[in-house]
Amino acid sequence: MIAVLVIAGLASLAAFAALHWYAWRRLVRDSTARAGLARRAGTVVFVLGPLLMFAAVASERAGAPFWLQQVLSWPGFLWMAFSLYLVLAVLVAEVVRPLLRRFLDRRSAPGGAEAGPVPEPVLVPTRQPDEASAASSTPTNANTNAHTPKLDTSPVASEPSRRLFVSRVVGGAAVVAATGIVGNGAYGVLRGPKVKRVTVPLARLPRSAHGFRIAVVSDIHLGPVLGRGFAQKVVDTINSTQPDLIAVVGDLVDGSVEDLAPAVAPLAGLRARHGTYFVTGNHEYFSGAEPWVEHVREIGLRPLENARVEMGAFDLAGVNDVTGENYGDGPDYDKALGDRDPGRAAVLLAHQPVVIHEAVKHGVDLQLSGHTHGGQLWPGNFIADAANPTLAGLERYGDTQLYVSRGAGAWGPPVRVGAPSDITVVELASKQA
Repeated sequence: MIAVLVIAGLASLAAFAALHWYAWRRLVRDSTARAGLARRAGTVVFVLGPLLMFAAVASERAGAPFWLQQVLSWPGFLWMAFSLYLVLAVLVAEVVRPLLRRFLDRRSAPGGAEAGPVPEPVLVPTRQPDEASAASSTPTNANTNAHTPKLDTSPVASEPSRRLFVSRVVGGAAVVAATGIVGNGAYGVLRGPKVKRVTVPLARLPRSAHGFRIAVVSDIHLGPVLGRGFAQKVVDTINSTQPDLIAVVGDLVDGSVEDLAPAVAPLAGLRARHGTYFVTGNHEYFSGAEPWVEHVREIGLRPLENARVEMGAFDLAGVNDVTGENYGDGPDYDKALGDRDPGRAAVLLAHQPVVIHEAVKHGVDLQLSGHTHGGQLWPGNFIADAANPTLAGLERYGDTQLYVSRGAGAWGPPVRVGAPSDITVVELASKQA
């Protein structure tokens, strides 16, 4: 198993290096006339960017000093997103490149007609002087030069400059496109999540609970990139919906309590009539799940560690994230859902959608999850969709419905493309109403 992981890791690194070399070749080498300052500067960027990216990931996972994580995270993680769309833009440019060259060939042809193949260089002999004038007025060495043919290279000489022009236009367009995509995606994250509203009818929900509103927020990912200011935006957005209950379904943080307690502090301001509940995500286990469970309890959130509470009209249950199995603290569905009245509706908080089959087995009416980020960065949505039963939104599995939020924040690059962040207000509807 370890050997397979090592081989897969090396293959990924090789592919990563090859794609960066390809982008460097097209954007730097092919766009510079010679190895001058511009080429050296471009080469530095293509070397420094990946190094910062790997350093950002390593510093976070290794628990480096928090100030160092903050210094490395912004440029490193932004390069992660920028390089992805830069490579994609350069690949698209391979289609545009020959079309632009053909267009230029047509424009340069006489009368605007399409130019044919570039002719080979032609040796053109000069006019020979008559023997008398040559003997009387031209020295021997000059006469020799007069008989030397001249090389007409004008068609060929224009070709390198045309290639350079095309490379600069296409490469510049690729850089602008990647910058625009990443800039817009970063703005979408930093401005804060938008509110999404979904109505979910539950067969066993009594009429008295009709219209009960649960604000679902997942994947806030407070850490070296998204901090206290972002947390306050999330809190303000949730409170503006005036929910009956708030469910924080995992991946609240990327880091230790010591480093991130100030960033998490605004969550103490969450307000809901029936309180705020929390379940762990995989990133809590990367950061130290037990200290975080205790800390969120201290600021007013109620952790559901394989536990259940009666909300009056329905049961609210929560299970630990499946990553906890590696730490001896995984989900226990029997503890959270066993020995309950099967006539009551049950809502389950579980970070990862993959536990839906356990939810179906235990008679859950509605499971609320996150984890997928909706893919976060297109085309990552195709990978996330293949790894999860539901990528985002509401789907039914037997008698159980699953709702998956795209999440409020972002992991790694503070960028979202094709997967806007959200806080979802799930309104429960009684079929008896």
